[in-house]
Amino acid sequence: MKLGLTIGYSGPRIELDLNLIRKAEDLGYWAVWTSEAYGSDAVTPLAWAGAHTTRIRLGTAIMQIPGRTPANTAMTAMTLDQLSGGRMILGLGASGPQVVEGWHGLPYGKPLRRTREYVDILRRIFAREEPLAYQGEYYNIPCQGPEASGMGKPLKSIIHGRADLPIYLAAIGPKNIQLCAEIADGWFPFILSPYRFELFEKELAAGFARSSSADKSADFVIAPLGMVEVGEDVQACRNAVKPLLALYIGGMGVPGRNFYNNLVRRYGYEEAADKIQSLFLQGKKAEAMMAVPDELVDEVALCGPPERIAERLEPWRKIPNLVLNVPLKDELTLETMARLAL
Repeated sequence: MKLGLTIGYSGPRIELDLNLIRKAEDLGYWAVWTSEAYGSDAVTPLAWAGAHTTRIRLGTAIMQIPGRTPANTAMTAMTLDQLSGGRMILGLGASGPQVVEGWHGLPYGKPLRRTREYVDILRRIFAREEPLAYQGEYYNIPCQGPEASGMGKPLKSIIHGRADLPIYLAAIGPKNIQLCAEIADGWFPFILSPYRFELFEKELAAGFARSSSADKSADFVIAPLGMVEVGEDVQACRNAVKPLLALYIGGMGVPGRNFYNNLVRRYGYEEAADKIQSLFLQGKKAEAMMAVPDELVDEVALCGPPERIAERLEPWRKIPNLVLNVPLKDELTLETMARLAL
């Protein structure tokens, strides 16, 4: 098991606790991750963190695929990778219809197809084996069509990136997990229950089987968010986790089109998932939070005093190539998890 540090995206103002990030590096944390929604971006704070550290890996968890062209993402990743001494991990995700259509102004379309093409283009750019030419359903390079000038020509990146720069994907649904295992180097699961990891093993195996690598599973990294609350009052720690779970289970999507709600249903919490979503969409966020079952919290989060967390870490240790990502909170959380997990 390795540990990562998750910064997340900002509220109304962005702040970055560089002291805690450096503390995590000193404690042996493997990576620091940034994310984005529809406010702060993932790359700027990651570059800021990279400039103040020397060893910890720098990852995006995630950059939104619809928010940038593949070439722009490749340029950004290669630049930050070289400036940081080869520490970059490129984490990507398709995001959801609300953000893609409501913020980026693009049709959600076929996220699996778009992701496959996007990663394929990135790999070609990183490899620099030939000038980039790609004709797909979503990306056509050089650009062709009624408004194209006709002057575009295939280009090769000026900067020489690492051909093996790692790409991780966020994935929740079965088909998306299969695609991730096939084409990516790592997987970002969210609301992962280590007690039900067998639910995902078939999907991962199917993706590995389609991969061009014969031993893909040996190096494939699984990097979930580890929701951690350290404290003597177990119930208070659980309650501190519930707002985040209620937000995703209840508010990230609409009935029938909420990936996180569907995941919790797979875990067997159908009735709770219905109730949380109904309350949240009615604006009853506090009630939705309290409708999150304690049992679900205990499956997906680490709550309570250090000895209880140590005991509940054991199922996580069984997940292969695990990087458990701890939220940026305080020194107590960082030190407790480093002492128990590393």
